[in-house]
Amino acid sequence: MPAEIGLIGDATLSSLVENAAVFSQSTKYGPTSDDFTVGNLGEKMVAFIPRHGFKNRISPEKVPYRSNIAALKTMTVRRILGTCTVNSLNADYKPGEFVFFDQFVNMTSGRAETFFDEDGFAQVSTAEPYCPELRELAAKTADGMGMKYHKAGTVVVVNGPRMVSKAESSFFSSQGFHVIDMVQYPEVALARESGICYLGMGIVTGYDACMEGKADITPMAAEGVSALQAKAKEFVLNIVPKIPETQSCSCSKSLEGTVQTKS
Repeated sequence: MPAEIGLIGDATLSSLVENAAVFSQSTKYGPTSDDFTVGNLGEKMVAFIPRHGFKNRISPEKVPYRSNIAALKTMTVRRILGTCTVNSLNADYKPGEFVFFDQFVNMTSGRAETFFDEDGFAQVSTAEPYCPELRELAAKTADGMGMKYHKAGTVVVVNGPRMVSKAESSFFSSQGFHVIDMVQYPEVALARESGICYLGMGIVTGYDACMEGKADITPMAAEGVSALQAKAKEFVLNIVPKIPETQSCSCSKSLEGTVQTKS
């Protein structure tokens, strides 16, 4: 079933899809995280996949990232909105705010991270992994909604499901990384290999271990997290109808000039 836009995130996002059809899809890389929900969001046709499954049963290191992205590409998806919760490594990135990533740092291991691993390999650039066109549109949408957000931020991605130690957290913070999560990689890199625009949005729900004990650093209450998730849904509802039909960015040309070898 064709769709223009892919949504990846919390299972509750499925409620945004109207006239929905639910179906399963497998790829050569195995099954996806769960069934797809495909239907309308405004005048756009969207395909939603819950990253951790509808029952939230899949831990970060076991998410079938390749299957999810491959399936979306099969549906002719050209743009993906990927939402996730993050912890802050920087006092300027506060709980209750949103971050539109522009860079990632991969600290994961053992994850299938490329589509080019069967007959040689390809060296696809991820120098600018997140779509600049979508980030610009996201900032304008957030401004119109009165959201507190950061137009850019570096997310460091760890394997999970273990939370990092205070020493690890302090190291990441000292390197200038802004937030930490467990799912942005290899999702964004696989979208890049597929020529699909990717917008990564982090929902800051708390401070990481390195911030504990510092002045004015307090945890976010559970009701605050729920309000943020509701705001994220409202954001998706607002931005999707504004996404233009044509891509003016270079994301779709990510394989041009790429060095590819054959075994």
